[in-house]
Amino acid sequence: MKTLGLLGGMSWESTSEYYRIINKEIQSRLGGLHSASCIIHSFNFAEIALLQQKGEWKALEKILISGAHKLEEAGAEAVILCTNTMHKLAEAVESSINVPFIHIADAAAEAVQKSNLQTVGLTGTFFTMQETFYRDRLKTYGIKTLVPSEQEQELLHKIIFEELCLGIMKETSKEACLDIFLNLENRGAQGIILGCTELPLLLRPEDTRLMLFDTTRLHAEKAAVFSLKDRLINLD
Repeated sequence: MKTLGLLGGMSWESTSEYYRIINKEIQSRLGGLHSASCIIHSFNFAEIALLQQKGEWKALEKILISGAHKLEEAGAEAVILCTNTMHKLAEAVESSINVPFIHIADAAAEAVQKSNLQTVGLTGTFFTMQETFYRDRLKTYGIKTLVPSEQEQELLHKIIFEELCLGIMKETSKEACLDIFLNLENRGAQGIILGCTELPLLLRPEDTRLMLFDTTRLHAEKAAVFSLKDRLINLD
């Protein structure tokens, strides 16, 4: 089994989901007492969020690269960045390490393709929706991406940072998100990418008729499958 290196803490709420899902997937595939071999480097999200707000992405790049190097030095055989927003810096992190980098947008795109959808709505933090780094990655898979209006983006960003990152789940916020999904559907979205690892804490597939793509789960499952790559085990 390959050892996974998780860059987490952004927020710790979603990182704990990564850990749970990866271990569940390993146990499901191998049975018994099997669990994941992984290392977690967890950042203080208050420091990360402040630098995001200030637009100090070069400083954030150095922080992520340092964390990735620590994981690699500790024995990680792949790096998983447990956040959508910080994939803005994925290229720099990936080029700085000597082990595979498992990209969250690839996991999302593969699931969209498997569902035979061509157009999806992208929700997440303001950074993820406003900038093109995520949409450009999806475009390489032939996927058209729609984003909410600027006002809706601001509302989603507020829900994520002022509620979900603090473990606060409000029914009114869920309803607001579902209204945003409906607006995206009316514009042509066939499904919705939950492009923030906190959004699945609030929203479930049964909440809407639209197909939801839970990037936390998809990314974590892709990482788990990678960790078992080339593994031979006698289950008898």
